[in-house]
Amino acid sequence: MTDKRLEGKVIVVSGGTKGVGRAAAEEYAREGARVVIGGRDEKAALQSVRMMQIYGSEGIFVPTQLERVEDCRNLIDEAVREYGRIDGFFNYAGITPVSGLDTCDEETFDRVMDINFRACFFCCQQAVRYMREQGGGSIILTGSAHAWGGQKDRAAYACSKGVLLTLMEHISHNYASERIRCNYLTLGWTPTEGEVAFRMTQGMSESELRSQAAGILPMGRMLERSDYLEALVYLMSDASAMMTGSTFRITAGEYI
Repeated sequence: MTDKRLEGKVIVVSGGTKGVGRAAAEEYAREGARVVIGGRDEKAALQSVRMMQIYGSEGIFVPTQLERVEDCRNLIDEAVREYGRIDGFFNYAGITPVSGLDTCDEETFDRVMDINFRACFFCCQQAVRYMREQGGGSIILTGSAHAWGGQKDRAAYACSKGVLLTLMEHISHNYASERIRCNYLTLGWTPTEGEVAFRMTQGMSESELRSQAAGILPMGRMLERSDYLEALVYLMSDASAMMTGSTFRITAGEYI
């Protein structure tokens, strides 16, 4: 008997080379899954694959330009070609540009929607096609507290996360009879590589960012990658087999 909760599963992670996506990919492998990482940073992905091998599992990297629908479909196809099935899809990839409703230009809007929504839509489409053939699977969409209106300078981003909430509801309502589950994991304010790099362009160090966030977030600190891992494993595991259509909130009490 194994105590690994994801033993035998094949899980795809889009945006799996950075931030919470990378942490999730490695944790899934530690729990016994074979993992397919989609993203752009091959060096980071191969470091994760080596870590997976240390855990006694395995994984592959599929170079993925999420603006390209054919790449989104190929990410899922490669998982099935390599491992014969897909049991889970975690959509982590996304961008968070500063852009208010009154200032957002067409290029910014299109890029946010292409990466945050359209890519997820077509990855889910391809995942569902395979999952229905094998009798089910679990999909996790990365949400944000911005989905419920959002801050004034994140209009396009807020809309993209709101439409993912609708996509989650659509999948969960219409595919439950085929044992395909979909849930929405609402992430909080996390010092990922992208967030830290963005704040540095504003002249703020990581320690200053953390200090500022601690004064804003009700629970007194930023979220760490590790804060999400138990939920991410649970939502992919058989323990959550009857859970679909749920909004899972891990935000340190933040409601935007």
